[in-house]
Amino acid sequence: MKVLRIATRQSALALWQAGHVAARLRALHAGLAVELVPMTTRGDSILDRPLAEIGGKGLFLKELEVAMLERRADLAVHSFKDVPMQLEPEFVMGAVLERADAADAFIANRWSRLDELPHGARVGTSSLRRQAQLRALRPDLVPLDLRGNVNTRLAKLDAGDYDAIVLACAGIERLGLGARIRTRLAPPDWLPAVAQGAIAVECRTGDAAVLALVGALDDAETHRAVAAERAMNLALHGSCTVPVAGWCSGTEDGLALWGLVGDADTGRLVRAEARGSPDDPEALGRAVAARLREGGADAILARHR
Repeated sequence: MKVLRIATRQSALALWQAGHVAARLRALHAGLAVELVPMTTRGDSILDRPLAEIGGKGLFLKELEVAMLERRADLAVHSFKDVPMQLEPEFVMGAVLERADAADAFIANRWSRLDELPHGARVGTSSLRRQAQLRALRPDLVPLDLRGNVNTRLAKLDAGDYDAIVLACAGIERLGLGARIRTRLAPPDWLPAVAQGAIAVECRTGDAAVLALVGALDDAETHRAVAAERAMNLALHGSCTVPVAGWCSGTEDGLALWGLVGDADTGRLVRAEARGSPDDPEALGRAVAARLREGGADAILARHR
């Protein structure tokens, strides 16, 4: 293979992630040439409506997958939280890199913490999951939709369009903007998106040469954790139209998984947790999904479909 081509979105964060994967591959495989193939996806182009209304986070993948099928790219790099729970059969996840900080970030210019915000403060977030948890903690706040890349969102905060915004810590820190974080909204009290903080490498199914190259990037601990989280979400039939959150962490004797289903309109939250074997993270995910349903999650799930 003369050149390994990585399809990526054109945002600064996506380019950072793809560049990080490229650098890791060059370091692992002497003499390997790697180049980026930046692309604009439909999810990047439609910014005037919430993702839940236009088809979900899968809109960030389609063009990259088409490029792989047409052999214009050999692999694609994603924020794993943006990847649908089931890939099309033509594609497989070749590697999951070591997870960065999975927490959310509270960002404001005048206030240091969520509980300091004044009554009726405007909080920007594009995530129904975050909106549900915001309403549960502070029913008086006004969640407002916020789309665009990280720098665009920060600029809207600085322009006074919002009193505070909530973003992922991992993305902020990868762009060297960690100083903007005022408070970490951290698990297990505040739960992130499933697989938040992890970078995924998607490949063509059966492409043995590429899979062999990228497989060396896989972090087993992260892979197990996100497998549990995604199995929970899949069992709940979750998507970006349903506020589902999850976080899995290693323990001395296995894995612990916390899950949440929330109602972005009322702030009602259903929580569950369980412990399980690292040898079968998917079983742990299904167990937490079952406990969430026993706790009343089905009623919330039905409202948001």
